[in-house]
Amino acid sequence: MHAAPRARRADQDTIMTASTSGSATLATRKAMAATHRKQKWKAFALIAPLALFLLFIFIIPIAMLLYRAVDNPEVIQRLPRTLATLEQWDAKQAPGDDSYAALMEDLQQAKDESGTGTLARRLNYEISGYRSLIFKTIRRMPFESDEPLNAAQIRQKFLAIDARWGEPQYWQAILRNKSPYSSYYLLASLDLQRDIDGSISRVPPTTSAFLNIFGRTFEISALVTLLTLVLGFPLAYWISTLPRRKANIVMIFILIPFWTSILVRIAAWIVLLQREGLINKALMGTGLTQMPAELLFNRTGVYIAMTHILLPFMILPLYSVMQSIPPTYQRAAVSLGSHPFGAFWRVYVPQTFPGIGAGTLLVFIIAVGYYITPALLGGAGDQMISYYVAYFTNQTINWGMASALGFLLLAGTLVLYFLYRRLTGRELGLG
Repeated sequence: MHAAPRARRADQDTIMTASTSGSATLATRKAMAATHRKQKWKAFALIAPLALFLLFIFIIPIAMLLYRAVDNPEVIQRLPRTLATLEQWDAKQAPGDDSYAALMEDLQQAKDESGTGTLARRLNYEISGYRSLIFKTIRRMPFESDEPLNAAQIRQKFLAIDARWGEPQYWQAILRNKSPYSSYYLLASLDLQRDIDGSISRVPPTTSAFLNIFGRTFEISALVTLLTLVLGFPLAYWISTLPRRKANIVMIFILIPFWTSILVRIAAWIVLLQREGLINKALMGTGLTQMPAELLFNRTGVYIAMTHILLPFMILPLYSVMQSIPPTYQRAAVSLGSHPFGAFWRVYVPQTFPGIGAGTLLVFIIAVGYYITPALLGGAGDQMISYYVAYFTNQTINWGMASALGFLLLAGTLVLYFLYRRLTGRELGLG
């Protein structure tokens, strides 16, 4: 008779124990979740400054670069009525009288708002001489007349100012800019143009230049990269064979250029490479040349200075890889009957490929963006694409063209990096 009450009490104790255990487990889970959230917020707080730095210094500028390369607001803002009348135009002959009347209203408003400069500059990119045509027309406005002019009379006024207003290509240039976004700058950066029917064709040979400039940029960068590799590989190998103390001293001398302003280094090379400079005096003093060699304001001076400046960027990745290669590998190959050079070439050199790849890519990427060195040491035919980015930014104020050139240069650099990753499977600079 007493067994049943005891069983019930045991069941109640079991239930209470389970309930208490469940409550403790739930409280533990909540505590763990709260701790996990705190850890996540702490981690986010630690990386937030870096994320904001990358956002404002890297991501937003690149986005603005691409936006500027396709932004096309000038014509659509200043000639809205004209564009509306050209929607049904066949683009084969001069438009109707209503287009001339709309153009008069748009140009008059642009004149009143002081917006003709940007409009004229944008249309001048399409057809050389359009800027003078716009300002020539603006100076004669408003048209003088005793009575209000009808559309046909307005047309005659335009043609009396300049007969080019009767030529279809000048109206086609306006129609090509009917969208707020345009591929004009990107196409022009590749020596291409969009015809009135929407097809893409090459610009005339007399006006094409940017493909040659891109080719020159990559040619100079590739040769400088090769020169730094030829000079840097044996130097990095020699440093890797030195004792640690001596190797550190040599590395200090190699890194000295990092502590010197690039303008100072270029000025030093101007002193060294000029006709009466130390290098020419040394060459003539040893009898190697009878006349001063032309080493300045040409491609030779650009190669010399860029190789000197970029050489540490090749040595550092090579040295970081070489110092981790055990020298016993070569000795083992020689002991097994290999020629010393064969052991070096077949055993040692393949192990340096990560350093060669990282150094080559690093030097090439830096070289393609060089501006100061070619500008100061090179001639007119030695300027790289970055010179023209600066030219369009600072002198002609053509930010669209500057952005397009910069974007294509960035795209080429990213393609090279992803190609390196695809071939090696390594991050930049890692063995």
